[in-house]
Amino acid sequence: MNQYQRYLSFRRLHTAAAAAALAVCLLQTGCGKSEPSGGGEAAKQQTIQNKGSDTMVNLAQAWAEEYKKAAPDVDVEVSGGGSGVGIAALEKGTIDIANASRNMKSEEIEAAKKNTGKTPKEFIVGFDALAIYVHKDNPLNEITLDQIAQIYMEGGSITKWSDLGITIPGASGDEIVRVSRQSSSGTYEFLREHVLKQKDFKLGSRDMNGSKEVVELVSSTPTAIGYSGMGYATPAVKMLKVKKTAGEPAYEPNVANTLAKTYPIARSLQVYTLGEPQSAVKNYIDWMMSDAGQKVVESSGYVPLPAEARAKP
Repeated sequence: MNQYQRYLSFRRLHTAAAAAALAVCLLQTGCGKSEPSGGGEAAKQQTIQNKGSDTMVNLAQAWAEEYKKAAPDVDVEVSGGGSGVGIAALEKGTIDIANASRNMKSEEIEAAKKNTGKTPKEFIVGFDALAIYVHKDNPLNEITLDQIAQIYMEGGSITKWSDLGITIPGASGDEIVRVSRQSSSGTYEFLREHVLKQKDFKLGSRDMNGSKEVVELVSSTPTAIGYSGMGYATPAVKMLKVKKTAGEPAYEPNVANTLAKTYPIARSLQVYTLGEPQSAVKNYIDWMMSDAGQKVVESSGYVPLPAEARAKP
C-alpha cells in the first residue's frame, strides 16, 4: 500500500468513527444542545385520549377547550363514534377516558380486566334527558312510553301519524319516518333497554352516525320522529313531553324534571377509566366534576350534578 492509499484508508476510518460518535451523541445527550430544566416545553406537555359517546362529544370538546385555560400544559384529544366505540377502546387500553351515555356491561368490564389487568372505574359527570324530537310544525305535543315503543320496536303497531290522531300540515304522506342511531350508540342501547324493554328495533329506520345528525334529519323531514340528547335541540325541532302511561302527567325534558326524576327517560352521563385515575387524568376528571366543569355541562344544554355530588377544590 503506497502513501496515498494509506491516506485514503485513514480518512475513511476517521469519517466512520466521527459519524458513529455523532450518532451516539445525538441519541444520548442532544449533542450539547441545552434544554430547560424539566426536559423542555414539549416534554412537559401531556395528552389525554378521550373517546366515546356522540351524545357527549360536544360536551367533551367544550370541557377540553375550557380546561386548556386552567391547565395549558394538558391537551385533551376528543373523538366520538358512540359509547360502544369508546368502551371498546378502553377495553384494549388504547385511551385514557371513555365517555358513555350508558353503563358498561358486565362482559365489557370483564374484557377490560382480562386485557389490561385493571377494573374500569365509573364517574357520573352529569345527566341528560333523552328527548323525543319531531319537526317544529308537527302538532303532536306529548307521547307515552308505550307509544314510543310501538313506533320503534319490531312488531310495533304504530306506523302512521294517523295512528296517533295526528295530521302533519302540508305533508304528502302519513308514514312515520323513524330516525334512529347505530347499534354502537349508548343512546340506542338506552332506548332499547328502558323503552323497548330489550325488544329489537323495527327494520327500515334511518340510522344516523351521531346525535346531531338525528336532529338535523328530523328538522328537515316533517313526518319524522327521532331520539337524541336534550343538548342537541334547535329551533327547527320540537321536544315532546313524555309520560309513563296515558293517565299520568307528561313532563318536558329539562333540567328541573331530570333532577326531580319526573321525566321518564332521563339518564346519567359517565366517564370510565382503567382503575383509579392518576396524575393528569385524575386532575381532569376532578375538574369535570367541580363547579367549573359543571358550568360547562349546563351551558352545553345538559343537567349538571347537584352540589353535594360535585368534587371539591
